[in-house]
Amino acid sequence: MGPPAVTLALCVWLSGSPSGASQVQPPPATSVAELQQHLAEHIRQPKFAAATWGVKVISLDTGRVVFEENAQKYFSPASNTKLYTVALALDRLGADYRIRTSLYAPGRPAPGGVIRGDLTVFGRGDPGFTAHRFGNDLFGALVPLVRALTNAGVRHIEGDLVGDESFFRGPPFGSGWDWDDTQFYYGAPVSALTINDNRLEVTVKPGPTTNAPCVLAVSPPTPWIVLSNRTVTAPAGSGRDLTFYRPLDGHVVYVWGRLALDHSGFAQDVTVPRPAGLFVTFLREALARAGVTVRGRVRAVDWLDRQVTPLDRTRLVELGAVESAPLRELASDILKPSQNLYTDLLLAHVGEMTRPAGAAEDMTSEAAGIRELERFLAEAGIPATEVQFEEGSGLSRNNLTTPNATVALLRYMSRHREATTYLAALPVAGVDGTLRNRMRDTPAAGNVRAKTGTLRWAHALSGYVTTAAGERLAFCAMLNRYRSPNPERSARDELDAIAVMLARFQGRTAP
Repeated sequence: MGPPAVTLALCVWLSGSPSGASQVQPPPATSVAELQQHLAEHIRQPKFAAATWGVKVISLDTGRVVFEENAQKYFSPASNTKLYTVALALDRLGADYRIRTSLYAPGRPAPGGVIRGDLTVFGRGDPGFTAHRFGNDLFGALVPLVRALTNAGVRHIEGDLVGDESFFRGPPFGSGWDWDDTQFYYGAPVSALTINDNRLEVTVKPGPTTNAPCVLAVSPPTPWIVLSNRTVTAPAGSGRDLTFYRPLDGHVVYVWGRLALDHSGFAQDVTVPRPAGLFVTFLREALARAGVTVRGRVRAVDWLDRQVTPLDRTRLVELGAVESAPLRELASDILKPSQNLYTDLLLAHVGEMTRPAGAAEDMTSEAAGIRELERFLAEAGIPATEVQFEEGSGLSRNNLTTPNATVALLRYMSRHREATTYLAALPVAGVDGTLRNRMRDTPAAGNVRAKTGTLRWAHALSGYVTTAAGERLAFCAMLNRYRSPNPERSARDELDAIAVMLARFQGRTAP
């Protein structure tokens, strides 16, 4: 979807919970002074006494600062961090850029299609090998790799099938993540060779009788994850009470609790350790379905393994390769659903693609990406003191930025050569992504294009909107450490109210 004729750049720090509560809006402001009064009255309500607001609104047409409150102070951006990472990638790589996954062997196939030695699948962070892109058929996602091998004449691999994730250096988790984030889909491990978003689905169904163990299964089926069943079938009508736990780097998922005899069943996504190993486990089966056999075993290697046994790709033959969707599509896949894994893959990829020769071996891909982000922000005129990030998705509680910085970024990207791509990748209020159920039946619906952000005590929303008078503005609003006294009204409702006020604004600013 292309940009609207007139847009408003907006950054609001918001909650990620569904927005359903309505609010009585004041009449549409007809002057800047009246709009300023409405915004000030909203954020200075007594219920926000223990919280902190950060708001900035500027006009992209006139350059005027329309409103600001604590615009110079640090706030936790949550997933608004993704605005920075995607902007960096579009600037450094371009919207048409694709990420390459290579198939390496010691040489071309011998007569009969035999590879004498190992076949190495070398990943660089393509997130596209996932079932949901192929009608929930994970093996369909692997068809391009299988086809690349069969087109090269491969029928049998004498050695091992090696999943190589060494292109990324560093641990599989982002800096500043909480350990319990890794239990959930949004904390999936970062790997240069990613499969099915590095998660599997565990389903739980009641057993045949009360007190019998529940029936557990992994989908897609794989021995990579082992289920430890600690569950029991409870009497009909007693509902569900289940707990899932996978120790860090462990292959066993423990499931405790009760599920009622008459329950239809429950499914939970669980993250997986060493995604590169899972990748080649599924690839081996996909090859077998195509008549390609592997004599050796499947194994994974990472950057630490390659420090001991380096991979000299100049002495190998690339039998084939698969390229990702273009970055313009990946940007949308990141920003609209707020996809953490894809963002951190992209930051690590940018870090490696911009890593200077001779850079310290112990610099992680993430750190290299953050260093390049700092250079990009300096080019955009954003002071280094205004943005303190340590990872790319916003899952870290240590990331900090200011409303000033986010508005400056949005303004810069509105003039960037990739401005159209950047705008189109954002969720649209009342239409799609994380805003699909928000601001419906208001002037903001179909108008506001904004990035949400959610941590427990940090809420954010940033993007673009057009005023009722057709003026392009840029705004950022952040709400940290807010506990709503009204269970029917969430932090996101408070932030959405600001976006709606701006969309309804009938006046104009002056230069």
